[in-house]
Amino acid sequence: MNENEVISRGPIPVVTGLLIVNTIAFVALLAGPYAGLQSLALWPMGGEVAINLPPGASAGEFQIWQLVTYAFMHGGLFHLFINMFVLWMFGSAMERAWGSLTFACFYFLCIIGAGAVQVLLMSSGVMPAAPTVGASGGVFAILLAFGMTFPNQMVMLIFPPIPMKAKYFVVLIGVIELVAGVSGTQQGVANFAHLAGMVFGLIFMLTVRPKVRG
Repeated sequence: MNENEVISRGPIPVVTGLLIVNTIAFVALLAGPYAGLQSLALWPMGGEVAINLPPGASAGEFQIWQLVTYAFMHGGLFHLFINMFVLWMFGSAMERAWGSLTFACFYFLCIIGAGAVQVLLMSSGVMPAAPTVGASGGVFAILLAFGMTFPNQMVMLIFPPIPMKAKYFVVLIGVIELVAGVSGTQQGVANFAHLAGMVFGLIFMLTVRPKVRG
């Protein structure tokens, strides 16, 4: 079976479930976004924040479950759409390639790892202390896994619309995130959490060495 057959065939129950739960969470939290932000977003240790919260919102405290729940919250419809689009496009291929159990372990390890790094950076003062939401840590890890598993598969950039091999695409994404994180040009974006997701994804790939199912 060639790469295109692996990518296009097979069930994707984990990705489908993640798409559904993320969408339901987004809709449900529209009724009480601040309550969800306080309890489910990822907060720094110590309870102090370095940003002005919206009127009516209260700062939360770090709780261990937030290392998972933050990944099911999003800051807006566009944020949700981008993450879910990438999850569907590349996560589907990885779940078909590895199987659902391996993919689920990979995804949640990277989500938790990215969240833990973000908490440490915020709590130590390296980054501004602010609530963190979004599945981007897991999504960036999926991009890394796709590039390592199907390095020569052609992918198309959105801006600009340039085709390139997946292995080069992953390197480009990593460099962009690193530059943005170091320079601080993308305020409000957890660039180092994105990179941390990719690092934990790399650790998983090198230690577990998941095999592509034929």
